[in-house]
Amino acid sequence: MEQVQTALWVVALLVALALAFDFMNGFHDAANSIATVVSTGVLKPGQAVIFAAFFNFIAIFIFHLSVAATVGKGIVQPGVVDTHVVFGALVGAITWNVITWYYGIPSSSSHALIGGIVGAVIAKAGAGALISAGIMKTVAFIFVSPLLGFTLGSVMMVVVAWTFRRMRPSRIDKWFRRLQLVSAGAYSLGHGGNDAQKTIGIIWMMLIATGYVLPTESAPPTWTIVSCYAAIGAGTMFGGWRIVRTMGQKITKLKPVGGFCAETGGALTLFFATALGVPVSTTHTITGAIVGVGSTQRASAVRWGVAGNIVWAWVLTIPAAAFVAAIAYWVSLQIF
Repeated sequence: MEQVQTALWVVALLVALALAFDFMNGFHDAANSIATVVSTGVLKPGQAVIFAAFFNFIAIFIFHLSVAATVGKGIVQPGVVDTHVVFGALVGAITWNVITWYYGIPSSSSHALIGGIVGAVIAKAGAGALISAGIMKTVAFIFVSPLLGFTLGSVMMVVVAWTFRRMRPSRIDKWFRRLQLVSAGAYSLGHGGNDAQKTIGIIWMMLIATGYVLPTESAPPTWTIVSCYAAIGAGTMFGGWRIVRTMGQKITKLKPVGGFCAETGGALTLFFATALGVPVSTTHTITGAIVGVGSTQRASAVRWGVAGNIVWAWVLTIPAAAFVAAIAYWVSLQIF
């Protein structure tokens, strides 16, 4: 009896830790959804976070749980995951998120979580316990998502500039201030649909490992889905203003038309990745789209030094989170 109570306590602790990560994911990645709409002056910061949080949550009704299935069953070999692995993965991801938030660096919460899982699993059972197909798909999109965002953002900017070339700038600005509400909503929808599912996936993984959910179940419990979408929405409402400033002002100066093109290009990339079940980085996606929009004006419109620092954070995210997760895994062995 005592063993079951201890197991329940550990499971409850890990669910709380996972939801804390999910909240921080929304907090950390709020900039991805609202930086452009705030920097162009279309919405005030307070309005923007509520707007984004709403669309984060309603994504629950739109997207299938393909990403959750990838994280829950497609990263690690069956039977390897236990409570120590989950604890290490979450601590590694949360630690990296806190560090990058403090320094205002828009790194990827998604890859921090994947890195955490990889580090904890390697610490327990070695690299052979990982499913290479799932890892490679995730790693490939480190490069694919910003490139696709860049391409779609820049192409849309060129198309819009050509289509409205005869219209007065003031009228263009007026129209795209309205249209940017549509693009910001679409991007926030994609953000919620992809990112909330990563936490659903790790809770699902943990519930299977502890015997509370059968491996044959095709979907996680409903309470995990609702709580994860609610947590990421709540995190977005609090916002991450250090990162908003970097994304919205430091990379390039955006007007409403540019914000619309960046958000639409980013949203299309997220919809595509979520349909494929790939846990893609919303940070990588919107950064690529913003750079793509800025580069259509002239190369000097993009502050490449700032963009370069962001890329370094992308490169370091998985190994840094994995290193911390491995340490946390060993520490957890002494705790429970």
